[in-house]
Amino acid sequence: MGSKVNKIFKNTVYLYGNTAFSMFVSLLSTRLILNALGKDDFGIFCIVGGAIALLGFINGGMAGATQRFINYAEGAGLKENKIKIFNASISIHLGISLISFVVLEIAFFLFFNGILNIPTDRIYAAKWIYQFSVLSTILTIQTTPYNALINAHEDLKYYSIVGFIFTFIKLIIAILIVYISTDKLILYGILTTISCLLNIIIVQTFCRFHYNECIFSPRKYFDKNIAKEMLSYASYAFLTTITSASSVYGGNIVVNNFFGTSINAAQGVASQISGQLMVFPNNLLMAINPIIGKSAGNKDYNSMIKYALTSSKLSFFILLFFAIPFILETNWIMSIWLKNIPEWAIIFCQLEVIRRLLDQLLVGLRNAINADGHIKYYSKIQSFLYILPLPITFILFSCGFQPVWLYISWILCLNIFASYNVIQQAHRYCHLNRKVFFTSLVSRCIIVAVIMAAVGSFPHFFIGPSLWRSILVGMLTSISFIISVWYLALTDIEKQIAVHAIQLIKSKIPFKNSTQS
Repeated sequence: MGSKVNKIFKNTVYLYGNTAFSMFVSLLSTRLILNALGKDDFGIFCIVGGAIALLGFINGGMAGATQRFINYAEGAGLKENKIKIFNASISIHLGISLISFVVLEIAFFLFFNGILNIPTDRIYAAKWIYQFSVLSTILTIQTTPYNALINAHEDLKYYSIVGFIFTFIKLIIAILIVYISTDKLILYGILTTISCLLNIIIVQTFCRFHYNECIFSPRKYFDKNIAKEMLSYASYAFLTTITSASSVYGGNIVVNNFFGTSINAAQGVASQISGQLMVFPNNLLMAINPIIGKSAGNKDYNSMIKYALTSSKLSFFILLFFAIPFILETNWIMSIWLKNIPEWAIIFCQLEVIRRLLDQLLVGLRNAINADGHIKYYSKIQSFLYILPLPITFILFSCGFQPVWLYISWILCLNIFASYNVIQQAHRYCHLNRKVFFTSLVSRCIIVAVIMAAVGSFPHFFIGPSLWRSILVGMLTSISFIISVWYLALTDIEKQIAVHAIQLIKSKIPFKNSTQS
């Protein structure tokens, strides 16, 4: 177990190596782009680009299937199958790309003939953005098998290096948008597509030079049985991801029809904020998920559940550390970050972060269920709950309710109601002890969150919005976080892992020996 902990820790360090810098640059880029485009054009990009992102979510079902099969083969000792899995995945994704292109071009006529609410003078630019987004999606789909290989090999140093490179590319794009005098919305679409093209070139080159199984020769290695098994598994993953994506993007369309593109701009800001905060827990999950998959391949359910619960707890706490001070100081942070804050952006950001926090409590169990492979019944129930917010919000908006109810319905259906299905399926197929889940995970996470929120709220009673109050809130929440997590949340084993991680960090400090002497 020690070697696995070391590997998880090292992979996490690689991923966090450039996270703070990437966050700063990404937020700066968003500020520049929003100011350059204006809230209406930014909202157009979010709603039109979101139509394409829908296919990205759907493709995620196949991405999960690819990584699951590679991890499973590695854990079961079937290394010779990995090259067949890779070839099957490449072939399937070529088919997905073709189907996606046809579907998106058909959808093009539907979106721009009554579905999307876009100002007439920006229809031309919106159509160009749509076509560039289609091309970006096709390119992104083709990177999926290669990313699955990198994750399965736990070679996450790659993501740290490439992430650093693309952080600069995002900043360059933002600067070009500000200073080049042309239709900035169309220019943004062109530059984003070029970025996707660079990404696929880099990831393919890296994999071909580093992994023996990265050989695409379907005549020699294509296995119909493996492809059929992957498609069977992915079909249920597709069901979950397509309904999840439809819930999010469908909600955006409903909001667009009732309230216009300015509210979509607020949603875009909320998405940017939550996306940057989610970098922290996602980095940890990328380091742990391959271990969960390999434990499933070994039929080691005790280890699988142990890593699943630990990943949920740690990802929740990592996000919580940043989420509580952000939620408490959203008004001041947004006023510093953006010159013109879109209406509803502040409450959207707060609710989206809360939704993401609740999601972390179950993320490990969902990964365990997917790794185990018994997802048929689970996917059907999840899909129904994912799609439920659409009719609910349509009815509410028709009755005059405010746009904030979209996020409330998401929290109720996607987080609270769906949690029962996840827990039941994890208990049935992954040997989850439900009492342990609530006592060692949920209750401890809630206690820490309440303590942080209570302590962090104290300065609000005697200090107005300012830099000093935000610093004080950050200090108080950090101190209360460390104390409450150590004494109230972590188990003895988790404390040992934390101490071991600290010792690894100290061993890397170059001035350690000199200070001792």
